[in-house]
Amino acid sequence: MDLLSSLEKGVRVIDLAVSWQNGMPASPSNVPFSMALTWRHGDRDMTGKGGSSSNSMIVTGDHVGTHIDALCHVSSKGILHGGVEVSEACHGGRFQMLGAETIPPMVCRGVFLDIPALKGTSRLEAGYGITDLDLQAALGDTPLNKGDVALIRTGWIQHYSDPKAFLGAETGVPGVAGSGGQWLADHGVRAAGADTIAFDQVQLGPNFKQRPCHGILLWEHGIHIIEVMDLEELARQKVKEFMFILSPLKWMGATASPVRPLAVVNL
Repeated sequence: MDLLSSLEKGVRVIDLAVSWQNGMPASPSNVPFSMALTWRHGDRDMTGKGGSSSNSMIVTGDHVGTHIDALCHVSSKGILHGGVEVSEACHGGRFQMLGAETIPPMVCRGVFLDIPALKGTSRLEAGYGITDLDLQAALGDTPLNKGDVALIRTGWIQHYSDPKAFLGAETGVPGVAGSGGQWLADHGVRAAGADTIAFDQVQLGPNFKQRPCHGILLWEHGIHIIEVMDLEELARQKVKEFMFILSPLKWMGATASPVRPLAVVNL
């Protein structure tokens, strides 16, 4: 197999996830991440000979950290993707249809669209909307095929250590505008990811809570959205296309799943 031959020749793996830790950014609509040890080494003698184990407890919303949205995440007038009624899909305390367990693992071609590099800057301005023209210019002569994954950099992850700045409630956040979302859907990508909390452009004012790309991609076309990615290493190494690997957790009925996506390139 060509894949095994490439592995034998050597590959470089680029981690595209952020780290999970107490105090990390979380949107107000999600339970923040929290981890605590429930047993420490030495609390119990497991073997009678000094052996012990340690365990931890994690509490988190499913849209915290690097994650992928399930198709049950958004609705319009009580309808989910594919015409499924929310009342039919959601009962028993979870979604019975279109939950995170239905997101397929992804091993496919990925394409990197570096918008700050296109604009000659390290990070886009707060509230900037990435249009279809921006995406096409960043793509250049590189093909973006049906079934590929498109990853879009804003540089906003540089604010990740400052949750207030990263969430952008007082400034707005750069992201993909509606025309950019339609451009992605027209190319038939299987998923689209970005390095912000919302993927969509977040503007101050009356449109602050508008998320047109979520409607276009998830609701209309069944295209998954990946958020809070770290795309800085792809930018530093000027990687344009790569093997993309992502495996969601089988969280039954959840609206998203934490993920640790990888970009694999030849040495």
